[in-house]
Amino acid sequence: MKTNIITVGRQPGSGGRLIAARLSEMLGYQVYDKELLNMASRESGVNKEFFEKMDEKVSHSTFGGLFGLRGVSGEDFYSGYYLSNETLFQIQSDVIRRIAEEKSAIFLGRCADYVLKDHPSILSIFVSADLPDRIQRVAKYMDYSEHKAKEWIAKMDKKRKSYYDYFSNKSWGDASSYHLCLNTSVLGIESSAKLIFSFAQELFANKY
Repeated sequence: MKTNIITVGRQPGSGGRLIAARLSEMLGYQVYDKELLNMASRESGVNKEFFEKMDEKVSHSTFGGLFGLRGVSGEDFYSGYYLSNETLFQIQSDVIRRIAEEKSAIFLGRCADYVLKDHPSILSIFVSADLPDRIQRVAKYMDYSEHKAKEWIAKMDKKRKSYYDYFSNKSWGDASSYHLCLNTSVLGIESSAKLIFSFAQELFANKY
C-alpha cells in the first residue's frame, strides 16, 4: 500500500505543531505526536510513565546504563527488569513504522525522520523561528513571562538536540539532516504550511 509520510522536527516555539495541524487539514493525514506514547504503552504493555520520562529527551547520566526510575513504584517495573533508553526508543520506533506502513501520516519529532529513513515516500522538514518570535509564542501559549519562556526554550533546545543527535547519529536542526528547512519568522505559519504542501505534492508525485 502506498503511503506518504511527513516528519516535522521543530524548535520549541517555532510553530511546528501549528504547521503540522494545518498540513493535516490540507492533506487529510493524521498528525501523530504524544499519542504515540499511549500507543507504545498499550502495544508493549510498558507503563506510559516510562515513555513520558523519555519523551524527546535523554539524560546523559543514563547513556549506556539504566533508564531513570526515581519515583516509579515497584509495580511499574516491566517484567522485573530495567528498561534502557534504547529499548524504549525501539518500542516507540516500531509503532511509528507500523503506522507508516498502514497510512499516510505526519509525525512530530521523536526522530521519525531517522526511524523512517528507508520509507519510499517521505518528506522530512525542520521548522525554526527567530528567538524573539519563539519567546513570544511560548510565553503566550504557556502563560510564562518572557524571561521564563526564554529559559524554557533554552532547556528544551538542549534536550531535543541531545535526544535527536544520540538516536539518529545526525545533527538536530542542521540542514543536511532534512529535506526542507524553513523559518516561520520569514513566511508565517500559513504561508509556511502552503509552501510545504506544494513541496510535498510534487515530491510524492515523483516517488511513484
